[in-house]
Amino acid sequence: MALSYKARRRWSLVILLVGLPLYIAFAWWITSLLPDLPVLVELLVFIVLGVAWTIPVRKVFYGVGKEDPDA
Repeated sequence: MALSYKARRRWSLVILLVGLPLYIAFAWWITSLLPDLPVLVELLVFIVLGVAWTIPVRKVFYGVGKEDPDA
């Protein structure tokens, strides 16, 4: 079942205000468990973790910044 425009806007707000800080804390914890890595490898880990959160929620954010298509 597809989410309505209003539902996508609400869920995107919840994801940004609650989910993203939780994910940042999780990523911070994961990176603290890693041993000292070379700078480029560490940069690659941060880039992967920075993009990884968007993959499962991309459909929620799709089209949220545009006008309501039902209006």
